[in-house]
Order: sequence, then structure tokens, then C-alpha cells
Amino acid sequence: MNVDATQSSSFSYGVNPTVHFVSLGCARNLVDTEVMLGLVNKRGFKVVDRPERADVIVVNTCGFLQEAKEEGYAVLEALFAQKKKKARVIVAGCMVRQEKEALKKRFPQIHYFLGSGDVDKILLAVAAKEKGETISLNKSYLQGPTSSRTLSTPAHFAYLKISEGCSKRCSFCVIPLLKGPLKSKTEEQVLKEFSSLLDRGVFEVILIAQDLGDFGKDRKEEGGLERLLKRMLLDKRPFWLRLLYLYPDEITEGLIEVLKSDARICPYLDIPLQHIHDQVLHAMRRKTTKEQILKVLSWLRLALPHAVIRTSLMVGFPGESEEHFEELLSFIKEQRLDNIGLFKYSPEKQTIAVKMALQVPEEVKEERYNRAMELQREVSKEKMRSYVGKRLQVLVDGYHRDSSLLLTGRFYGQSPDVDGQVILNDWQEVSALGKRYWVEITEAHDYDLVGRVVSYVT
Repeated sequence: MNVDATQSSSFSYGVNPTVHFVSLGCARNLVDTEVMLGLVNKRGFKVVDRPERADVIVVNTCGFLQEAKEEGYAVLEALFAQKKKKARVIVAGCMVRQEKEALKKRFPQIHYFLGSGDVDKILLAVAAKEKGETISLNKSYLQGPTSSRTLSTPAHFAYLKISEGCSKRCSFCVIPLLKGPLKSKTEEQVLKEFSSLLDRGVFEVILIAQDLGDFGKDRKEEGGLERLLKRMLLDKRPFWLRLLYLYPDEITEGLIEVLKSDARICPYLDIPLQHIHDQVLHAMRRKTTKEQILKVLSWLRLALPHAVIRTSLMVGFPGESEEHFEELLSFIKEQRLDNIGLFKYSPEKQTIAVKMALQVPEEVKEERYNRAMELQREVSKEKMRSYVGKRLQVLVDGYHRDSSLLLTGRFYGQSPDVDGQVILNDWQEVSALGKRYWVEITEAHDYDLVGRVVSYVT
């Protein structure tokens, strides 16, 4: 994502300075970037989509895993190689608190550092004539009800962040260290943002948080997410509401009743499980057992028989034996979840797990990862084949990246960026992007579907 801007004389870039944004990491990071983008746009800057055209380049980094940090370094390396000689680089986000000294050493040309909780100080960073930093004690940012935000997603879908941080203490996770404890927006603010997105023509609103089920618990509220969803559903306009993410210990029978009460809530759940063996779950400091996980999955399938369930699983956690891993493979084979994001355990500094005994060798992690991926690929292929011959409502996103002869879209069981898509090779009936159409599925691949558009969804 990129930004251009015309500034007043208080800025020092000339008559027509430009800004380019790069957003790395999760959708919550993207929302922060969109807030910075909104502030810059409101100030009158011009957004550009190529870094070599920019006077200022802002990189919002992710520090969740070592792989994410390595991506941040690689992106900065590329930007410094292609930017204009006098262009300034601002580094924001999670890597700033973790890696600031290392970043300074590797890239002494960085002009300004902006902490992950200091999103609203972006104009100060852009205006700074001298090198500097704004890194407050705030580790995460929740925009206020009057904050500017410019959407960078296609006009028909947007993310709505309802909380930041996390008060759970999983032994492998750095989120509480990076983002601080749980902070929830008020119900009124979320409802106002939700209504505003619908007013702007957004059809699919994707609720995001580290764990949606914790909403309001920092205020000692119980059932906060249920109550919030019920109030959202009072708005009678058409929309899709998608939930990312729900931890298994937060899925109650009451919440399931809300999910099944209105077809506008997509029967799609992303439930991070991480593992299934009780010994590994205990070492991870997860709050659920195998029995509880299986019970939740059973509840969901009974109440929402057409639900698409996605999860994330980790292989190679310290102490994971071959027996533990085989139980994980059995779970994948027997439960046949629709989508699984598989990860190799990453030893992150300051976490409890990094000091645990019985660290799994990298070659064992890789071997287990490949075995689990191959099994899930077969499960996914079978799931995709089950849609052939059916008609699905598909929200058309745009043209296929490889060909203007194809369109792409998603049915309720596909979330942007993380899941597959529906490729439309016969779309004469499509009159506008960002609308829903009935699509007959004619072909299935490992993760994608192919179909022909039949008619507009009225």
C-alpha cells in the first residue's frame, strides 16, 4: 500500500511530496496502517504505489515470528536499494520495540522510528527534519471514534478491529509482550464503526482481534462478544459478518446460538487450536484439552452443519514426541477440517517455551511439517471436490492476477488472503465487482474452486 501527499510549507519536501506505505503482518497491523494512511490523506498528502516515486516511505513491521522479522529486514533492504536518494524511511510497528538497535545498526539511514502504540503520531514522524523516534509506553493502538482511516482493501470488504493485545499467556507467543494486555473498544464505538463501514458501501465486515471471545473482559464483562453481535444484527441492511479469530475456550453454547440466528453471520470459524495432544497443550499453556476441543467441534457441526472451520496447528513444539505428532496426524485425518494453517515452532526470545528442554531439531520439524501438509492437502482436495455441481453465493473480488479473462471471488467459507478462492471462467452475467452472484461450481483444485456465474443474487 502507498501514499502520496501535497503538504503545506511546514513540511520540508518541496511543492508536491509523496508518501508510500508498506504494511507487513496481520490484518490488525493493516488496520493500523490504514489509520496512518487516513491521517496522511487528511493532511493533504498524495499516495503513490511505487516506492521509487516517494519522498517518504513508511514500513509498518511485524515481529510475531522470526520469519516475520526476516521479511521486515528483506523489505527494508529492497526499499533502500530502490528509493530516491533523499527519500526518508520511517519504520513503525512491532519490530521497533524488539529490534530497534539491530535495525539502526543494519540501516543507519532510517530517519524515524514509530512505536506500535504510536500510530497517531505519524504526521510528527513525517514532518521530522532530524532523525528521531516516538516510542511511548503504549504497546498497541486502538483508534478512537473520531480517528481518520483510509481503507486499503477493495471497497466491498474491510476489517474492523474490536480489541488489541492479549491477556492469555501461551508459552510460545510474544503477542502479550509486543502488544500488551487486552484492550477492548467500547460496544458503542464498534457499532459506530460498523455502521460507518456499511454506509461507505462495505458489504463484508471482518471482525478481528487476537481472540474475539475476550472482547470486554478487560472491563470484567462476560458475554461481551455475544452482546455485541446481537446489537450488530439489529441493523437490517444486507451484509456478511466474518469472525477472526475465536479460541476454543471462548466458544460457548450461547455464542453458537447467536451464530446460527442470522444468515448474515458467515458460518465460518477460524479457531486456533495449535495442537491436540493434552501433554503438548499443557506445555503450551493452552486453556483447553483434547476432550474440550472435540466437544466444541461437535457442537459447531451439530448447530451449523454447513460451517467451514479453519484452524492453525503447530509442529515441533519443545517436547513433541513422535507419539504426540502421530496423534496430531490422526486428528487431521479424522476431523477433516476445511482449512489448516500449519506452522513450525519458532523459538522466540522472552517466551517461556524457548527455555524448555527437549527442543525439536529443525530437520524433524521440517519432516513433520511436510507430512502434515501432505495429509491436509488430501483432506482439502476432498473437501473442494464436494462442492462440484453445487451453486454457491460468491462475492466477486476482482480480476485474476494472472489473466484479465478470469475473475475471482469467495463464498462464505473463504476469507481474504488466507484461504482459497473461486475462479470464474464464465462471468458474462457479472455487471459489477463487489457484488454477489450465484455460481455453479464446475471444477475443484487442491484449495481453489472453478465455476460459472449463473445469476445475480437479489
